[in-house]
Amino acid sequence: MEDITAPEVWTLASSALVLIMTPGLALFYGGLVRVRSVVNMMLFSVSAMGVVGVLWILFGYSMNYFAEGESGFAGSPFKDFGLLNTDSADYIGVGFGAVFAMITTALISGAIADRVGLGSWVLFSGVWATLVYFPVAAWVWGGGWIMNLGATLGTADVIDLAGGTVIHINAGAAALALAIVAGKRLGFGPGSHKPHSIPLVTIGAALLWFGWIGFNSGLASTAPDAGLILVNTLGAPAAGIIGWIVVDVLRGKKPGVIGAASGAVAGLVAITPAALNLAPLWALLLGLIAGIACAFAIDLKYRLGYDDSLDVVGLHLVAGVIGSLYLGFFAFDDGLLMGGDAGLLLVQAISVVSVMVYSFVVSLIIAFAIKMITGLRVPAEVEERGIDAEAHGEEAYAYESPEEQLAVQVAQLR
Repeated sequence: MEDITAPEVWTLASSALVLIMTPGLALFYGGLVRVRSVVNMMLFSVSAMGVVGVLWILFGYSMNYFAEGESGFAGSPFKDFGLLNTDSADYIGVGFGAVFAMITTALISGAIADRVGLGSWVLFSGVWATLVYFPVAAWVWGGGWIMNLGATLGTADVIDLAGGTVIHINAGAAALALAIVAGKRLGFGPGSHKPHSIPLVTIGAALLWFGWIGFNSGLASTAPDAGLILVNTLGAPAAGIIGWIVVDVLRGKKPGVIGAASGAVAGLVAITPAALNLAPLWALLLGLIAGIACAFAIDLKYRLGYDDSLDVVGLHLVAGVIGSLYLGFFAFDDGLLMGGDAGLLLVQAISVVSVMVYSFVVSLIIAFAIKMITGLRVPAEVEERGIDAEAHGEEAYAYESPEEQLAVQVAQLR
């Protein structure tokens, strides 16, 4: 039996870092919703971990890559069903892929906060992972057509280090489709649904940034590569914070923690595909651009009339597109402004548009089908009273009634 290598140890540790991101997302999203739907919102992230984790072991990993001689839409779900044919030496990679699938699916849920039932979400998450995430991951990382697009066209290869297309554009496009089908929340409008807990948002954002180090650098095999990824994963979100706050101030808004946290997420999303292929200076510029662009993009839902509750589209789709296309200009060697030609920009644009269109269309079909089966949304009276108490029998904060407080005081006196 071979000893574990240093890169394998780091990938193992990075899997733990990425795993904590989904509970971190639950806290981030949970703080952004109203107090009456915190449990429901957090359950969406936790349930995605359960559903996608099981599916990944059963057939998701098998669909995630093309074996030698295999071709088609995605890898065969039966070639390694239940990991029966997977070499145990590959298990670290299997686990690393699983946590990516979990967080990607959970990201979508922020678009439907306050109005969709858990059963509908669980059904959507399982079908979406099967029909959208697993195939797209195979296209980009598992030997599929996007991975080979550069060779096909005679250009540089598509660059997507940790999921600009697979994770963020994929989830953002799905979130837009699901939000459209779900419809608007009761009373939807600017300022109508304020976050209930800024501390939860801050803790969640901190855990996301913490885990993102492993997210971007989990497969780094050399110290210089890991160091560059680390610096860029620190610099881009830092610049994103500045960009978002500056936009808020210039627009007459008071700077706040929600904006700062959102700016950090925008920078993190944008650097995800690019952390190994940009000089730190260009990573800072990317983060600044993403923070500024996303600060404006989150207001589009009011102008265009779709209710993306927690701005999955405005953050993940927009910043994912920016980060993926930015490589076409500033990537080492092959970027248009770094001595290369337009070839890299071309293949980056093809991958962005293809994943965005595919994810949106298939997600739209899945969402309409589920709406026909379950109705998708909770009844209006449940939404008004609060999903947590009505649907889950739990509340985020269990306050004692005056009668309960009096009973405790009497018991203490005795």
